[in-house]
Amino acid sequence: MGGIELLAESIGEELRRRLPGQRKTQREALALLVATMLDVRSANLMELAAALPRTAERIDMRYQWVARVLANPLIDCDVVMAPFAREVLARAARLGRVELILDQSKLSDRHQVLMLALRFGERALPLAWRVEQTAGPIGLAQQRALLDLLAAWLPVAGAEVVVLADRFYGTPGLIAACAARGWDYRLRLKSSLRVFVPGQAASVRVDDIAQQQPYLSGVELTVAGRVRTNIGVIHDPGHDESWIVAMSAKPRYLTTLDYARRWGIEPMFSDFKSRGFGLDDTQIRYPDRLARLVLVVALALYCAVSTGLWDQANHPLPAEVRPARKRPKKVARSLTSSFTRGLRRIANLLQAALRLPTLWAASG
Repeated sequence: MGGIELLAESIGEELRRRLPGQRKTQREALALLVATMLDVRSANLMELAAALPRTAERIDMRYQWVARVLANPLIDCDVVMAPFAREVLARAARLGRVELILDQSKLSDRHQVLMLALRFGERALPLAWRVEQTAGPIGLAQQRALLDLLAAWLPVAGAEVVVLADRFYGTPGLIAACAARGWDYRLRLKSSLRVFVPGQAASVRVDDIAQQQPYLSGVELTVAGRVRTNIGVIHDPGHDESWIVAMSAKPRYLTTLDYARRWGIEPMFSDFKSRGFGLDDTQIRYPDRLARLVLVVALALYCAVSTGLWDQANHPLPAEVRPARKRPKKVARSLTSSFTRGLRRIANLLQAALRLPTLWAASG
């Protein structure tokens, strides 16, 4: 048995443990695709087919097999991700608040992905997504659908949740959706939005009032309707624009600065694309098939991050043995992410034909 087959067997066991009702053919197909993805680190279907360890000798037949798996409507991304998402959400809830990041990224010239991810360390883990053929933003209906999904996946009722999102999502509709669930939020606002301030009869542009008062409580944003929120403003020296951030918490400098934690999704998108699996190189034309390819990449990313944490716990570098305060600054900056470290360890496991460590075995 080769390295990819052994890796696929380990991944298949993880899928069977979390999805006992999943059909065996689906489980084996997904596990084999994820293992091959971790080997070739490319979302190009022809490259996946070339490395695929199947009996068919012709690469076009292996390519057709990959295409059939991605076209299978019985593979539901939400169903597959649910147990994985619940597990990491439960870990986040035990450590404190659950930080959800909502953002959109371009996958091809015609496709965009709307991603809801969990902040994990300094990066993020994908939880749920929607792929659409569009050149613009994916709308509020899909944003609400992702929030509904995550609300059902939360491990305990009343968990502290905060939603972090850029200015494309700082809308009265999304604020109302978060408030209806009792979730906190840090949503950056467009400066052109209009706001009603208590004691004033007319609305004003949010950037005009922000120049006068950096922290506003109980104001009402308006587009088609009104929604009550608080607003914090930060304008750091050297930056052209202010951060105008809507939140349910009491607006202060530190609560407004929480918005910066949304940047954890940017390296995750890089892991998906340029620095990781080359997802933006795909030529898939159908949104549902591209969503299943995102599923394969997401599962591969979970395996890589988990293996990186396992490697750090079991094979620490000399610099990691020292207390963080005693590490030289250059060494601290050079320490790799769990994702990159996991990919390197998986490459060694593939070469030696060894099994993948149990998912999250190093993180308790």
